[in-house]
Amino acid sequence: MKAVIVGGTGQTGRLLVEALRARGHEAIPASRSTGVDVITGKGVDEVLTGADVVVDVTNAPDYGTAAQFFRESSENLTAAERTAGVGHHVVLSIVGLEPGEAHPYYRAKLGQEAAVKAGGVDYTIVRATQFFEFLDTVVGSGTSGPDVRLQPVALSDLVAYLVEIAEGAPVNGIVEIAGPEVVTIGELGSTAGSGWMGADVEDGALVAGPGARLGSTTLAAWRS
Repeated sequence: MKAVIVGGTGQTGRLLVEALRARGHEAIPASRSTGVDVITGKGVDEVLTGADVVVDVTNAPDYGTAAQFFRESSENLTAAERTAGVGHHVVLSIVGLEPGEAHPYYRAKLGQEAAVKAGGVDYTIVRATQFFEFLDTVVGSGTSGPDVRLQPVALSDLVAYLVEIAEGAPVNGIVEIAGPEVVTIGELGSTAGSGWMGADVEDGALVAGPGARLGSTTLAAWRS
């Protein structure tokens, strides 16, 4: 299987490339540093030649341009995938998105999901909870206090599921990935509040729903 990992030189992308190669797949990282620009289209057609699956784990350069970036990159990718005959588009998103989101980044991710759904390529949207590795950046200055619940997942567990999803058939829907346990802001030892990406959140918004695929790494195991 040839898999193109868009955002494949970032932290998540590098681990995914390594994991796919360990399974015997041809995994190609695609980013501006490898000569692929999903906004201008530079290098996109070339890297998609012969690809079976595309996994998009990119992030926007900044929150101010996130909506435009996610929409345009997804539209450009799926258009090129149709031409190349790619059979499966996997995109990494976030748990807790709801229609009518107030926060600009949440709206941007919903726009990305909408572009993927309308892109004409079979797809799987992977909504993940916060990564243990990034908790310092996603737990910000909210106001709901230390009792807000989260269900963080280890990046290694997420990557293992992304490999499984990339190897499998598209679901043309949403798959949720989360950690094995629900913890509170206080249990994480954070002295911050309950904001995520700069937004206040309601309790339960950062917890996966029924049927989510759960990782095996607990908070204690990750800290050890």
